[in-house]
Amino acid sequence: MIIEKIINNNIVLTHDHKNKEIIAMGKGIGFGRKKGDSLSESEIEKVFRIKENEMLLKFQDMIADIPIERITLTDDVISYAINVEKLKLSQSIYLTLVDHVNFAIERFKEGMTPENALMWEIKRFYPQEYALGLYTLRLIDDRIGLSLPDSEAGFIALHFVNAQYSTHMKETLSLPHLMRDIMDIVKSELNVELNENSIHYERFVTHVKFLIQRLYRNEMLHDDDTIFEDMMKEKYPEEFECGKRIAEYIEVETRSKITRMEMTYLAIHIKRVTMAEE
Repeated sequence: MIIEKIINNNIVLTHDHKNKEIIAMGKGIGFGRKKGDSLSESEIEKVFRIKENEMLLKFQDMIADIPIERITLTDDVISYAINVEKLKLSQSIYLTLVDHVNFAIERFKEGMTPENALMWEIKRFYPQEYALGLYTLRLIDDRIGLSLPDSEAGFIALHFVNAQYSTHMKETLSLPHLMRDIMDIVKSELNVELNENSIHYERFVTHVKFLIQRLYRNEMLHDDDTIFEDMMKEKYPEEFECGKRIAEYIEVETRSKITRMEMTYLAIHIKRVTMAEE
């Protein structure tokens, strides 16, 4: 391999055997070297393959001043999320999470421990992502010797939500509130209490999360079965109206359009979760 750019003493830009641009990381691989020098694969400890050129440039600039152990730690967390937790993540997670972990550590060392106003909603509606946040904190404690507060696990969780939904962080911050308000609409419209520990509630939450994900990814279900919609409207009018009310709320909050097929399936899941409470 030939070094294309020295980012710092431990990180360089080069090309792999397929001539794809990569960021290679390893202790001292950039020290005393210059562009055009050769690099042995045995010296490389980590490789970052970022497809989008703009994102690659941003990542190079960002990691130049971040300690290697923090980058390695964050990459291990992302690998765990992808390979063990099976999350499908946008490559933006490499920028946002490395940046946040570094910032969180510096903030903690300066004695700042901010509260997370969304903790209840994050833990309730995004338990997998919150668990990844706690996993990150354990690695920080084990490898760096700092015990960051659980509120940081909530902030980290939002970065995983963001990378799955392909949203901007401003939109991601609104998702926990959105989920909570949708549950409140079901309870108020149908005058029912929902058992938050039941499998039916969990399935309903999962359906709503995937609906919102499809919305942001422009992958809404198509309106190609009006017979099914008419049947649901006739058989379960209250649940259908509740689904319509939720769809209207989501449209206002996200400035997007919910298809009638999505609304129909929402009504089905509303019926299932409320039947379980009867």
